[in-house]
Amino acid sequence: MDEAARPLTHGRVLRIAVPILLANVTVPILGAVDTAVVGQLGQAAPIGAVGVGAVILSAVYWIFGFLRMGTTGLTAQALGQDNAPEVAALLTRALAIGFAGGALLIVLHPAILLGGFAAAPASAEVEDLAATYMRIRIWSAPAAIAVFGITGWLIAQERTAAVLVLQLWMNGLNVGLDLWFVLGLGWGVGGVATATALAEWSGLALGLWLCRAAFGVPAWRDWARVFDGAKLKHMAAVNGDILIRSALLQAIVVSFLLLGARFGDVTLAANQVLLQFLNITSYAMDGFAFAAEALVGHAVGRRCVALVRRASLMASFWGVVTALLMAAGFALLGPVLIDTMTTAPLVRAEARAFLPWLVAAPLLSLWPFMLDGIFIGATRTADMRNMMALSAVVYAAAVALLIGPLGNHGLWLALLISFAARGVTLGLRYPALERATGRA
Repeated sequence: MDEAARPLTHGRVLRIAVPILLANVTVPILGAVDTAVVGQLGQAAPIGAVGVGAVILSAVYWIFGFLRMGTTGLTAQALGQDNAPEVAALLTRALAIGFAGGALLIVLHPAILLGGFAAAPASAEVEDLAATYMRIRIWSAPAAIAVFGITGWLIAQERTAAVLVLQLWMNGLNVGLDLWFVLGLGWGVGGVATATALAEWSGLALGLWLCRAAFGVPAWRDWARVFDGAKLKHMAAVNGDILIRSALLQAIVVSFLLLGARFGDVTLAANQVLLQFLNITSYAMDGFAFAAEALVGHAVGRRCVALVRRASLMASFWGVVTALLMAAGFALLGPVLIDTMTTAPLVRAEARAFLPWLVAAPLLSLWPFMLDGIFIGATRTADMRNMMALSAVVYAAAVALLIGPLGNHGLWLALLISFAARGVTLGLRYPALERATGRA
């Protein structure tokens, strides 16, 4: 039976979400291994270089994160329409964008190095080693960005087990090559970069194999369809909206960090520790948001308002369950997690003082997470962009009003208000999403 036409059950939601949750677990493990391997060299500079280089490249690659989300929504709708040629063509479009974007980054990498070091200056030794790291890793940019598109395409088809396999393969190979190149062959920072580059190219190869069924549909290389002007314009509009929305969200997070610095090093460190709780929350919520993307996209493709509503409610039900578990976990285990992340007594005490905000965070961030997934599936990305802009204004106003009298507590309250604003504004736009589905 076609995936988009299968009965919508809680089991189906969990089959989409659980592999994503497991895949997300591997993300911090890889970063820890990279750090631990270069840490065995007994010098501080290589550790700093890998950290700086990885952060700069991650920030640059993040720009292309729209490719994952946009591809999921568009492909899910094509599946709902039972339009196999368009599904195949969308994979080719996503790959073309990935390859072109990666090639552009290779050409621009000298400017990326200069801009990155201007934004995050370090010692001459660290910058030299970080430059070596990035000059090697940049050659896998086409593969890394193309994998975003492959991931979105697989999620749209509810093939999240394949996404898990892809993630495990890339990260597992990366870890193995790290150990061989750095500890076995003594390649140092260059070995870490080479390991990651090879893992990303191998991930692309595996991803293409996982998508091999699409290459049995002639439309994947029907260039008139692939590069159809109207289709490309629509894809560009969807991806552009997502990019603007994501940039505004990133601006809020960065401003939160920068504003926290004014309260001193201890408070800044405490905020950084507590932000890891938000990262954990996002990893936990991703699976159900992705389920909403796929299931709502299928329903919109079928032009079935009742199915859109059912998909939204069922995915959100599990989002609520997850948020409640996260809030309870942070309330009970928060002090233990803080002590695990830092041994500095002052930072531990400061983080505990602000822990209640992190207990509330999953309950407030749940709604923007889930609604983002719903709106991505419906490709109502202009609403996402506009409501994010409005929420950013609300956040700025809250910061201006609350930091003075409340200090860092005011900063955390402003951040949570921005979550609530996104949830409320997107929620108010949901009826329009249903109306648009019914009219189409």
